[in-house]
Amino acid sequence: MAELKYKRVLLKLSGEVLAGEKKFGVDVETVGKLCDKIKEIVKLGVQVGIVVGGGNFWRGRNGHEMERTTADYMGVLATSMNGLALQDALESRGIYSRVQTAIEMREIAEPFIQRKAIKHLEKGRVVIFAGGTGHPFFTTDTAAALRAAEIKADVLLLGKSIDGVYSADPKIDPTAEKYDEITYTDVLNKDLKVMDSTATAMCRDNNIPLLVFGIADPENIVRAVKGEKIGTVVK
Repeated sequence: MAELKYKRVLLKLSGEVLAGEKKFGVDVETVGKLCDKIKEIVKLGVQVGIVVGGGNFWRGRNGHEMERTTADYMGVLATSMNGLALQDALESRGIYSRVQTAIEMREIAEPFIQRKAIKHLEKGRVVIFAGGTGHPFFTTDTAAALRAAEIKADVLLLGKSIDGVYSADPKIDPTAEKYDEITYTDVLNKDLKVMDSTATAMCRDNNIPLLVFGIADPENIVRAVKGEKIGTVVK
């Protein structure tokens, strides 16, 4: 077995990642490539929880003419659709998985129960956490921090479109400096927008290490759990 730095991880995937180049909906090929790498780390012995976003279908802020609570609950449904897509792709690859939702949808998924989630992980099943926190006004970043704390994850893996944390948006500012390591307090003080401030503070307060890396190359998921030098470590 390969040497692993992390035994239990919480992987945060945005909905946009699942859309691939289509920019909307679920791109089966893109999801398949991600799940191939998730399968690889499961076979290495890593326990994997996943929090998935819903931005490929709907974002609460898109409903600016709606009442905020209604718009956010529509986002909850979008994350659940993505959770089912991930489950289907994983199980077609022989990886047992469970979707747990923050709002009960018993016909299609289990309700989130912390002890049950941990038991699934210990049995080698991938647990996909959908539905965010189950409440409006909270992002799926906050859900990722919350679930990472609840399952006692060794690290929160945050796959993004850029390859780490920068002093500014590198797509806009070519002089932006990439950090190899940074503290949560500095992220908050510098307003670096790694995650929303609630999620960042929750990770800090619960001593959850965060590894921010580029997800465009799914192989980085494997590199991350092996402790290879990629992305930015926030701690």
